[in-house]
This record gives sequence, structure tokens and C-alpha cells, in this order.
Amino acid sequence: MADSIPVSNWKPAQLPDGRTLEGRFVRLEKLDPTRHGDGLYAALQGPSPDPKLWDYLPWGPFPDRTDFDKWISAHTADPDPWVYCVVDKATGVVDGSLSLTSIVPAHGRIEIGGVLFGTGMQRTPKGTEAVYLLAKEAFELGNRRLEWKSNNENARSKRAAERFGFTFEAVFRQHQVVKGKNRDTAWYSIIDSEWPAVREAFERWLAVNNFDESGQQTKPLESFRVSPTS
Repeated sequence: MADSIPVSNWKPAQLPDGRTLEGRFVRLEKLDPTRHGDGLYAALQGPSPDPKLWDYLPWGPFPDRTDFDKWISAHTADPDPWVYCVVDKATGVVDGSLSLTSIVPAHGRIEIGGVLFGTGMQRTPKGTEAVYLLAKEAFELGNRRLEWKSNNENARSKRAAERFGFTFEAVFRQHQVVKGKNRDTAWYSIIDSEWPAVREAFERWLAVNNFDESGQQTKPLESFRVSPTS
């Protein structure tokens, strides 16, 4: 454990900025309501939206476009959360958004949250790459700890955290009241000493040779962490 161990030459982490984060499948652009609003609304509230997308989030759904526009404007007005739009590199289509939030540079702590992936990117490499790009950015900014938090009833989010390489820490009981309901929150993290192995697994999974001609993975992400030399 790292309790009471001195942190030599510690410098606070940097804040995220407006740079675009480029991957092979997607790019993450700082969310601009004017530029991305139409595409994001179509991805999240279009003709065939994910019926469970908003279940465990403190806001949404937004069947009314005016309400969505008000929310997205408020959501991007402050630097925390720092919201990115996920853009498909092949088509230019907006597929979703996610954020760096709970940003505490003095302690090198930051969280990936507000994950909103439309149906066009669920169960595709795009979602995994978006999380990888944001995790990579978090540690390159000098953070020591990257967090992921899930409503403890949200099995899909908890499974994603484990798949991405986050370590489960604890459940904060009666942590919040969300949409009039109690929320127990499951906390997960990756710390800087763990990141190199997690990063390598992401990169090996995302490599061209891990996908067949139809775009399906040949090996699951977890296998690259369990057997890093295989």
C-alpha cells in the first residue's frame, strides 16, 4: 500500500485543454454545443435511442430538444466536467460524449465520467478507444489516480470498469440521492504505477492485427492483461 510513502518532487497535475485527442477509430473533440449539438442529440435521442442510457445518470433523458440544448450549454459552461465529443473518424458522425471530471490537480486525481455512448458505438472498438484516449490523457496530464464511479445497481457500468482495467475499491453506501432514489456508488481506480500495463493492454487490443476482416476482435481486452506476453 502507498499509505504514508513520501511523494518526491511532486508537482500538481495540469488541467485538460482544448486539444483534440486522435485515435484510429475515433477522435475526441472538446464539446461545442453549436458545432456538436445536432449530432449529439441524434446519437443520444435519435429514432432508436438506448432505452437504458440515462437510467443511472443525474440528468436526462431529453425527448424535448430545447431541454437538451439547455442541458448541454450548462454542462459545458464550467471546466469541470471537461466534456469531449466522440467523433467517428471514418464518417465524421458524432457518436457520443464522455468527460474528465472531479478534477483535483493538487492531488493528481481525476475521473472519467458522464459516459454517453449512442447505439452506433456500443459494442464496437470506438467505445474502448474513447476510454483509452481519455485515460491516456489523464495520466499524461500528470495525474496519479484515475477514477471511475458507478451506481452500484448499474451492472453494465461496473462490468465496463473491470474490462477497462480499473480496480474495484469500495461501495459508498447512501452516497447520493439521484432522481429521487438512493444511490450507492461503486468506486474504481487505476493508479499511475498500474497504468503502463493497462495502457499496453489497450494498445495491443486496439492494434490492427487484433481484428478480423469483419472488424470483430480476435482476443478480448482482458486477455492482454492476464497474459501480457501471449
